[in-house]
Amino acid sequence: MSSHFKFKQFEVDQSGCAMKINTDGVLLAALAENENCLNILDIGTGTGVIALMLAQRFPKANIHAVEIDGDAAATADRNFKRSVFRDRLALSHAAIEKFDHPRPFNLIVCNPPYFVNDLKNAELKKGIARHADDQFFKDLIRKVSELLKPDGSFWFILPVKQAGLLIAEAAGFGLTVERKILLHSDERKPAFRWIVCLSLFGNEREDEHFYIYESERIYTKAYRALLMDFFLGY
Repeated sequence: MSSHFKFKQFEVDQSGCAMKINTDGVLLAALAENENCLNILDIGTGTGVIALMLAQRFPKANIHAVEIDGDAAATADRNFKRSVFRDRLALSHAAIEKFDHPRPFNLIVCNPPYFVNDLKNAELKKGIARHADDQFFKDLIRKVSELLKPDGSFWFILPVKQAGLLIAEAAGFGLTVERKILLHSDERKPAFRWIVCLSLFGNEREDEHFYIYESERIYTKAYRALLMDFFLGY
């Protein structure tokens, strides 16, 4: 099976990346927004797909990506340099807690590790990509609070339990919920992920619900419409 995934305006090589392109990442990239998307940060970029999708969505934005894993960082950097958005994409191979930038960001996005304090995956790379401990969320939200502009937005996607933990951590830094989108496989199933927007002036709206399938293997019209600018065949 090819490690390359073709989108309408770019191509992503996934070789060297433990975490491949998945529904979580593309939905986060398609939904995250801010009124002034000029300076964007993607934390834990992996293949770079989220950064690339944001570069397509926001043609005036500069996007900086951070990745702790060396092989994934190298792959993302190659993907950036091969894309038509190369002049607006930059990458740092670093842990987010050690990352600094001279300009604060309007929009920060993260598809973070989510098995907090769970048994570590036997594959080391997947362990780095998927697992975190309590301190990781504390470090993450502390760094986000330092890097985010006062009118900026922080968007992330996590399973329900872990999303609640990160929201609780964020409150200690003055970041509160502005939007919460509950992801469901279909209308019969409970939410399995939350996509959350946090800001310093969060005024939480009513929960939104997003359904991926209308029946087995048939995507909803909302899912197809959201991703039609990216996926071939839509």
